[in-house]
Amino acid sequence: MRNVWLIWRKEMRSYFVSPVAYVLIVICALFFGFFFWSLLQAYLQFSMEAQMRGEMFPMNMPEEIARRLFGNVPVTGLFIIPLITMRLFAEEKRTGTIELLTTSPIRDGEVILGKWLAATTMYSCLLLMSALNIGFLFLYSRPDWKPLLVTYLGLFLQAAGLLAIGTFISTLTKNQIIAGALTFCANLLIFVCGWVGEYNSETWARVLAYLSVSTHMESFTRGTLDSKDAIYYLTLILVGLFLTARSLESLRWRS
Repeated sequence: MRNVWLIWRKEMRSYFVSPVAYVLIVICALFFGFFFWSLLQAYLQFSMEAQMRGEMFPMNMPEEIARRLFGNVPVTGLFIIPLITMRLFAEEKRTGTIELLTTSPIRDGEVILGKWLAATTMYSCLLLMSALNIGFLFLYSRPDWKPLLVTYLGLFLQAAGLLAIGTFISTLTKNQIIAGALTFCANLLIFVCGWVGEYNSETWARVLAYLSVSTHMESFTRGTLDSKDAIYYLTLILVGLFLTARSLESLRWRS
């Protein structure tokens, strides 16, 4: 675990000594802040109109705002995740330091785990930007915090799986732009492939719907911890890291 810690610390330092981390934090803070403000204004308007008509606003406003805010987080992640993972191995290949990694006594699994954990830590820092907005709901209301924690767990697991896929793609090229573009396309495909299940009930459509990361997020957004969905995300993580290990192993043999 010491080598994993060293790789993790090196990667986290590389994020924060460059403008990458700070730019991403500002972008996420602005996006989540704008989403939160827009949702709050919309529900306040609906509530005022309902009161003027003498009607009761039927929704639990704080929890509904939180639910809709969380619905925008995965879409934002589709753009953020490639920016986090595209440099993990592509930069090492471009600078030639990948040869030092593949010939060093550090095992491939330790390198992969350290880099992936750094990427998930970086994304978790960005995810906390949405928690700042949720904090305002607790200042002025009393939403149920347990479903919120379950939703955050789902968002973290979903992002961890997509980050594992991005880590694998980063080993395929030395060009960061190409790695980022391929990661975006792959994650977008995994995200939207479940849409076919909405208008097609054939077996192949149900399989694609099951493979979609957005399908397995539905139970988390309702505040329900379903082991089936958690196992899916954990499997996605393992598949991504396994493919990364096989790709890195091929680089070791070629070097």
